[in-house]
Amino acid sequence: MKLELHGLSVRYGRGRNLMTAVDGIDLAVPAGATVGLVGESGCGKSTVARAVVGLVPTSGGRILLDGVDVTANRVRNRPEFRRRVQMVFQDPYASLNPRMSIQAILKEAAARADGSRPRRAPAEMAELVGLPATVLGRYPHQLSGGQRQRIAIARALAVNPGVIVLDEVTSALDVSVQGSVLNLLRDLQREMNVSYVFISHDLSTVRYMSDTVSVMYLGRIVETARTEDLFARPQHPYTTGLIDSVPRLHAPRTTAPLAGDLPDPRRPPTGCRLSPRCPVGPLHRPDREICHTTDPQSIAAQKVHEAACHFAVDAAHAVVPAP
Repeated sequence: MKLELHGLSVRYGRGRNLMTAVDGIDLAVPAGATVGLVGESGCGKSTVARAVVGLVPTSGGRILLDGVDVTANRVRNRPEFRRRVQMVFQDPYASLNPRMSIQAILKEAAARADGSRPRRAPAEMAELVGLPATVLGRYPHQLSGGQRQRIAIARALAVNPGVIVLDEVTSALDVSVQGSVLNLLRDLQREMNVSYVFISHDLSTVRYMSDTVSVMYLGRIVETARTEDLFARPQHPYTTGLIDSVPRLHAPRTTAPLAGDLPDPRRPPTGCRLSPRCPVGPLHRPDREICHTTDPQSIAAQKVHEAACHFAVDAAHAVVPAP
């Protein structure tokens, strides 16, 4: 199932407290593919996830499923939409009912599946995610974190969805468990031809899972490319900063680091939103005043990787200033 976001916006609050958490983003997830969404905490990734599945109302733009407009909140709250789009949350312990056994959780989900398809029994769903049938009589608190996340994945798959939004699904797991969960997700995708929106701040997991990656900063997507192209030839200075921030043994930093913290999203900077932190902008090059005055989002379509940067060609070659 193909998912498309066109100019999607989400706002919170009113008046002076109005905050645009997601500001007119475009995103396309082809059927059976994985699109990764990366960025710092607070950039709007999880808000995108919640908007897609109908947990928060949209303020503008459109959401399409196989070309059908499902933007209206009343549409996204209907059972038929819930069956087509599912979400797996970061913390499986918080998303599973502690008073229900695993069998009851999976049975309840299967009861809401599309009647035109055969429903899987709880034991079959447990086996699908690599768990023995003995877990069915247990409760969430009796399982490990990795087992709980597998149950959350099984519950999402029980209704035969076309799209699954995966919001930081491995960040709460031990490193030793993360790999097995990621491999499971890849195997399930091949078997069931489901589309993923894979949201994470961990670049290594995004690179492993995604066919295409979109980089998000302060409510906007600033660069989108095929995964290997993006990691090999990043065009936006923010993308370059994220990639270069990953620790590497015996690999000195070759680009200038991002300065400071994420600005207040209620009052984003004028012009380019990265300008107060940018290693190739007026912070280090005073002659580049255009970054303070002109929003580069308007020229992104003309740039490689649709990079929203006036000086995208310089971003991958920024040199650390001398101390």
